[in-house]
Amino acid sequence: MNATMTSPITLTAADRCDRCGAAATVRVVLAGGGELLFCGHHANEHRARLEELAAVVHDQRDHN
Repeated sequence: MNATMTSPITLTAADRCDRCGAAATVRVVLAGGGELLFCGHHANEHRARLEELAAVVHDQRDHN
Protein backbone atom coordinates (compact mmCIF):
# COMPACT_ATOMS: atom_id res chain seq x y z
CA MET A 1 0.00 0.00 0.00
CA ASN A 2 1.27 3.47 -0.79
CA ALA A 3 0.46 6.75 0.82
CA THR A 4 1.12 10.44 0.70
CA MET A 5 1.08 12.01 4.12
CA THR A 6 2.12 15.03 6.10
CA SER A 7 5.71 14.75 7.20
CA PRO A 8 6.42 14.96 10.92
CA ILE A 9 9.96 15.99 9.98
CA THR A 10 10.38 19.32 8.20
CA LEU A 11 12.96 19.33 5.45
CA THR A 12 15.48 22.16 5.70
CA ALA A 13 17.72 23.97 3.24
CA ALA A 14 20.44 21.46 4.14
CA ASP A 15 18.33 18.57 2.76
CA ARG A 16 19.26 17.99 -0.87
CA CYS A 17 17.82 15.91 -3.70
CA ASP A 18 19.56 12.55 -4.01
CA ARG A 19 19.46 12.84 -7.82
CA CYS A 20 20.62 16.38 -8.54
CA GLY A 21 21.53 18.19 -5.32
CA ALA A 22 18.70 20.76 -5.53
CA ALA A 23 16.70 21.60 -2.42
CA ALA A 24 14.65 18.57 -1.35
CA THR A 25 10.89 19.04 -1.00
CA VAL A 26 9.89 15.37 -0.86
CA ARG A 27 11.04 12.65 1.54
CA VAL A 28 10.36 9.03 0.58
CA VAL A 29 10.48 6.15 3.05
CA LEU A 30 10.84 2.80 1.30
CA ALA A 31 9.11 -0.35 2.54
CA GLY A 32 12.52 -1.78 3.51
CA GLY A 33 13.27 1.24 5.69
CA GLY A 34 15.49 3.23 3.34
CA GLU A 35 14.97 6.94 2.81
CA LEU A 36 15.32 9.09 -0.30
CA LEU A 37 15.10 12.86 -0.72
CA PHE A 38 13.94 14.45 -3.97
CA CYS A 39 13.34 17.87 -5.45
CA GLY A 40 9.87 18.33 -6.92
CA HIS A 41 11.05 17.52 -10.45
CA HIS A 42 12.62 14.18 -9.52
CA ALA A 43 9.76 13.28 -7.18
CA ASN A 44 7.38 13.67 -10.12
CA GLU A 45 9.70 11.74 -12.43
CA HIS A 46 9.96 8.75 -10.08
CA ARG A 47 6.49 8.81 -8.45
CA ALA A 48 5.04 5.86 -10.41
CA ARG A 49 7.94 3.58 -9.50
CA LEU A 50 7.89 4.66 -5.86
CA GLU A 51 4.19 3.80 -5.70
CA GLU A 52 4.99 0.35 -7.12
CA LEU A 53 7.53 -0.09 -4.31
CA ALA A 54 4.90 0.80 -1.69
CA ALA A 55 6.89 3.81 -0.57
CA VAL A 56 5.47 6.38 1.85
CA VAL A 57 5.82 9.84 0.34
CA HIS A 58 6.07 12.92 2.57
CA ASP A 59 5.49 15.79 0.14
CA GLN A 60 6.14 19.21 1.63
CA ARG A 61 5.07 20.93 -1.58
CA ASP A 62 1.51 20.40 -0.34
CA HIS A 63 2.20 22.96 2.40
CA ASN A 64 3.48 25.81 0.24
